[in-house]
Amino acid sequence: MVKSMQFNFTALPKKGYRSVVQEEQGVVPRYDDAAGYGFVERTCAQPPREVHIEQIVPVQEGCVILEERFADRNESTEKDFNHYGMCFRVKAEPGAYRIQVRTTSGLGDTMIAISGMHADGLLNADYWDAARLVPNRTRVFQDERLWSYDYVNGREFIDVEIEPRRLGCPVGIAELVLTPIPVYPRPESKLPALFTLGDSTVKSYIFMEAPMSGWGQVFDDLFDPRQVRVINYAMGGRSFKSAYTEGRFNDILLTGNAGDVVLIQFGHNDESRDENHRFGRGATEEMYRTYIREVYIPAIRSRQMIPMLVTPMSRVDGNAAPGHVYADSFRERQFPKIMRELAEQLNVPLIDLNRESVRYYNEIGVEGTTAVFMSIEAGETPGKTNDGSLANGHPARKIDGTHFKESLSKSFARIVAMCLARLAEQGQPDAARVASWLKPEVQAAIRNQDWSAVYPEMAVGAMTGRGAYYRNQIEKLVQLGVMKLDERSCFHPEALMKFGEFRHALSRLLDLAPDVLGRDVQAEGTLSRETMGCMLLDAFEAKFGAKVLPAYMTDYNGEAVPPDQPDYDAHLAPDERGIMYYPLVSFEQLQDTDEIDPALYDRVRKAYMLGLLRSEKDIERGRVWNGRELEPKAGVTREKAAKSLYYMWVLSQPINIENDLSRLKTKSAHWVG
Repeated sequence: MVKSMQFNFTALPKKGYRSVVQEEQGVVPRYDDAAGYGFVERTCAQPPREVHIEQIVPVQEGCVILEERFADRNESTEKDFNHYGMCFRVKAEPGAYRIQVRTTSGLGDTMIAISGMHADGLLNADYWDAARLVPNRTRVFQDERLWSYDYVNGREFIDVEIEPRRLGCPVGIAELVLTPIPVYPRPESKLPALFTLGDSTVKSYIFMEAPMSGWGQVFDDLFDPRQVRVINYAMGGRSFKSAYTEGRFNDILLTGNAGDVVLIQFGHNDESRDENHRFGRGATEEMYRTYIREVYIPAIRSRQMIPMLVTPMSRVDGNAAPGHVYADSFRERQFPKIMRELAEQLNVPLIDLNRESVRYYNEIGVEGTTAVFMSIEAGETPGKTNDGSLANGHPARKIDGTHFKESLSKSFARIVAMCLARLAEQGQPDAARVASWLKPEVQAAIRNQDWSAVYPEMAVGAMTGRGAYYRNQIEKLVQLGVMKLDERSCFHPEALMKFGEFRHALSRLLDLAPDVLGRDVQAEGTLSRETMGCMLLDAFEAKFGAKVLPAYMTDYNGEAVPPDQPDYDAHLAPDERGIMYYPLVSFEQLQDTDEIDPALYDRVRKAYMLGLLRSEKDIERGRVWNGRELEPKAGVTREKAAKSLYYMWVLSQPINIENDLSRLKTKSAHWVG
């Protein structure tokens, strides 16, 4: 039978409980390693948090503290505050425990946290992902004065922190019970799991955020679903610290079974300069070491799960000129180097995505690299970031060198798979087991160094140089089967698009009858911009009819989410007004509308006002900018057609489902219509 550790803080002895305050002493004990329990002056948080041991008073009901002042902080109280209070430490080896705290005060007045975790953060998470596919299965239980949480410990002790929510309100602890939770063996009927945990570069994105993608979003497509479940716990803005404090990491360990694998990549948000904030994201190099060595790896192993580390890919300079040679962006805080060193010391399999990313950037060159990061121009996507709509260009007014599109997330997923196979060849048993779960065609691609069977949408000439500019759109349209490559796998991005080919692609893309598109347009041969605009409007009206406009045009067309709203995320909070969806230049301000065919004028005008057709003249990635010339008679190239089709594809999707083609196929009966 598993034996609990039970502590009584009241004046009356309780059978089976260890009395913390001895009657003859009348004072609270300081932590003593030999005794294995006691109060401490500083918590084990990173950085350590000061608490008040001298102000703890033993009374009949338990150990109580009253704070007459809180820490005077200049920063946001959301991330950096200290209400002091008390911290009771218990010697406990790495492993899972059910921690039950009975307080002397009401839980409405009391904050309770375990070993530096975020008390209120543990109460708020229903799901760990944007699409709400990964539920939080490890919840805080509260009932009057009883607080309970299941926690996986990686250290040699556990801290129980008690703080008041308001000044002058006495709070305290009456009882504490720590009950070990056994390791969960995997039932024979249950597939093993591969958990991925990381930041925005690993996250699974919803359509609202298109075209942004993380490699964890497409990683599952490389694995045989008959052998393994791949579950992505990654989320934007997270670091080793924040993924721990909010309970995200803890939930993986209590959801998984013995033998499951946890693949972790952190480093980008760990670079944040808020490392001294209580719930900031940043870390010094020593904090980074501590989280890996003392928190993550021993906790994973205590559950008989398998840890694997992934070094964070390098960021890139979005303004790099052709010929630039990329190098590792982690120059000041050398987190990839630290992760390599600790992986070797702790005998943890390491996938060095950092080094491989730099190699890949230099392989495809500046134009190829810039194209697949979040370099956004007007008319590329109706999606949204925290700063506002992307429809008129990236609202941050820059080429984002951290986040990327699906065409790069697929490349990173491919690199991670190849690194796993390489470790397997070198005799690493855990990597060999994971590599054995890859689909047969993926294993063949790794052996033969030919990925054309896995990614047939990758077009020759569209990965480097000028031809890579619309790589992401080209690959998606080919993947969807609405545009084609020739027999040599070439796309011919600068060739002119045919009217009939565009109508066929648009009808197939949106599941519309071809004869509803371009009915009033007499056109043969090359597609012009004005005829394309008419067809886009036809498709829009046929798809949405008299329904409410897509949310891209309405719900996400004003202020970004403010702090007092339920969907606000402190890790990703914007500080300025959102950028609008609709064209920044009105139709009346365009300089060449007199060139539009009079028979098409009203429809072209409406398509423009809806944002379906935008000026392509003088627009530039990294700027929020609309041109002033519509060029209605100009021919449309295949790459510009792909750009427009991709825009319409995103616009037609529900905003809150995961932007993953395989998931879209399996869930189409549920989501469409």
